[in-house]
Amino acid sequence: MITMTDLFCGAGGSTTGALKIPGVHVVMAANHSRHAIDTHQYNHPDTDHDCADISQIVPTKYPRTDILWASPECTNHTRAKGKKRGHGEFSGGLFATDGTDEATIRSRATMHDVARFAEHHRYRAIIVENVPDARWWGPEEAPGFAFDTWVRSVALWGPYEYRIIYLDSAHAQAAGPGARSRRPRMYVVFWRKGERAPDFGKWLRPYGTCLRHGRVQLLQSWKRTKMCSPERPWGVYGIKTGQYVYRCPRVECRHQIVEPQVRAAAEAIDFTLPAEMIGERRTPLVPNTMRKIRDGWERYRRAAQSGHVIEPYMIELHGGGSTHRPASQPMSTLTAGGINHGIVYADRAPYELLPYYGTSKTQPVTVPMPTLTTRDRHGLVGYAESLEQCRYRMIRSSEAARAMEFPDSYVFLGDRDQTIEMIGNAVTPNVGRDLVGMVVEALTGEEVTCPDIAMAA
Repeated sequence: MITMTDLFCGAGGSTTGALKIPGVHVVMAANHSRHAIDTHQYNHPDTDHDCADISQIVPTKYPRTDILWASPECTNHTRAKGKKRGHGEFSGGLFATDGTDEATIRSRATMHDVARFAEHHRYRAIIVENVPDARWWGPEEAPGFAFDTWVRSVALWGPYEYRIIYLDSAHAQAAGPGARSRRPRMYVVFWRKGERAPDFGKWLRPYGTCLRHGRVQLLQSWKRTKMCSPERPWGVYGIKTGQYVYRCPRVECRHQIVEPQVRAAAEAIDFTLPAEMIGERRTPLVPNTMRKIRDGWERYRRAAQSGHVIEPYMIELHGGGSTHRPASQPMSTLTAGGINHGIVYADRAPYELLPYYGTSKTQPVTVPMPTLTTRDRHGLVGYAESLEQCRYRMIRSSEAARAMEFPDSYVFLGDRDQTIEMIGNAVTPNVGRDLVGMVVEALTGEEVTCPDIAMAA
């Protein structure tokens, strides 16, 4: 049996994924949020739980395990909050005069709890999850300095080898299907020096279809920009705007760029739920939302004998540059700030998703849902004579959870806002499954098999 501790466990995404790997037992889970711990305990009754400020916990309180999974607070590392990150801890500490508040500094400092627990427990392996922007944690004049120091401080206690990886949840499909939403994250994997290294190549390469070679396992390929390079990787996936792409591993096609296979956001949408016709709403939609819906209408409609056939698409109501995407793609990233996705669809035809805030645009529901936040921001479109006959609504928390790869049987304890917050803060279970499976395979020397592998085949 391989044992695991889950620090900053949230509602249980990492634990849910880890338990898909045969022989894994999550011994201990801890988090500061009462409703998150209650949710975790309800769904994972065989795990011991502690609702506590982990920074105040003496590591000896928790049992020693083989693996530590830690997801320190990420909200004050990311630029997704829509404001520039402060640097108060490097220019005045808690009494900084740059406008950085104490809570923000303490939030970033939760990274140090990983080193404290590694010092005492000397885990055989550690997996740390955070946003890609955490890579640049440090003073304004030396971005990344604090992060580099933190990595070395953890590595000394093994001593550990380590590797920093960047992975989107939609592409985590080694031991089963990927998520139906985008969720770009950074993971730091530590393993003891002298022990077998994880097989990163086997576990982190999604599948795609090369025009020349058919279905292949793709290679991650880094662009050269001011922020990253193959020698210093960092960033998120994107052929046009990202820092890395995926390529065919075969030389005959000159390592052609290939889009990884993904699951559709439409798989997570319940099209039987009621949604008002846009033209019959008592309260008109705000101009910015209507602009995004119209953009999607122009992009995804096809002329029919009478009227239009409209592909379901999603609109994104918050920033990021995207405003819509087909529901045949994964949903954009879901966050703890609220659901920002809407879906647009027409009766007797494919449907669409529509984001609710900011500059994001509509997108087909066949694409993964954008990143989910803790505030509702997605709204649902088939056959219609005009846009006004299309239907639109925000996605539900149950659909957001499904897009994040939580099983339909998973129970979230709390009100609607608390549920959305837990979903938006969660690790997608499929990533927990793949990364823990990769580490377990290295620790045991035995090939990992789990039920999800057969489902993904």
